[in-house]
Amino acid sequence: MPRRRPSARARRRSAPLTLLTGLVLVYTLLPLVWLVINATKTQDGLFRSRGLGLDRDFALFDNIARTFTYSDGAYTRWLLNTLLYVVVGAGGATLLAALAGYGLAKFDFPGRRAVFAVVLGAVAVPGTALAVPTFLMFSRLGLTNTPWAIIVPSLVSPFGLYLMWTFARDAVPAEMLESARVDGAGELRTFFSVALPLLAPGTVTVLLFNVVATWNNYFLPLIMLKDPDWYPLTLGLDAWNKQAATAGGEAVFNLVITGSLLTIIPLIAVFLLLQRYWQSGLAAGSVKE
Repeated sequence: MPRRRPSARARRRSAPLTLLTGLVLVYTLLPLVWLVINATKTQDGLFRSRGLGLDRDFALFDNIARTFTYSDGAYTRWLLNTLLYVVVGAGGATLLAALAGYGLAKFDFPGRRAVFAVVLGAVAVPGTALAVPTFLMFSRLGLTNTPWAIIVPSLVSPFGLYLMWTFARDAVPAEMLESARVDGAGELRTFFSVALPLLAPGTVTVLLFNVVATWNNYFLPLIMLKDPDWYPLTLGLDAWNKQAATAGGEAVFNLVITGSLLTIIPLIAVFLLLQRYWQSGLAAGSVKE
């Protein structure tokens, strides 16, 4: 009797790969589980119980209430500041990346290759290498310790521009652009009415990257801001965490942990809402017909 050939699904199974995937999953989820469990503890309960063990006092809702009211509602101010930086900074960076990427992909102009080379070079430069020059420039302009010191640098996204360029190259047919121009549409109207809907998957992908980068931004606000009223969540929670090491400072580790948990909820919601666009955006343009 001839041996039955294994199905394609059976051939794709791999025990080492499954084990490796499980380890990565545990490594990824363990900090989140630790955060959720310890957000339910009081300040004393954090030291009374084990890291992944529950304490006898369930204080999650009390911690949430105290997080928003502690220090005259500083957490609410930091949350609004972060939303401002994300909406204006990340949103503006995404729009500029879409415009610039579309222009590089669909227009031929002198110096186009040089511009593209500069963009690729900018992608390779780490943000920390530009921190000191950026601070000195903004200090000379008198913009440090203002929201513009965070918003303006966030508007520049070389990686987002590169993604939009590669996506727009294949996602927007030249024939549709020519048809719109023949019908009398200007370049801006052609972009917003014809090109932008076709660029939606790539735009959402760039938007997600920019939102996460701006939401988690710590180093730039650290060197640019001194007024706590303009702190984002990352810097504000770090200030609360350092209180215990200052003379006369109050230890509020339970509020730091609860605030950190509340901080990641909007990011999770954004990813869940835009996940399908993100996945299609990463794959689009990779296969030519």
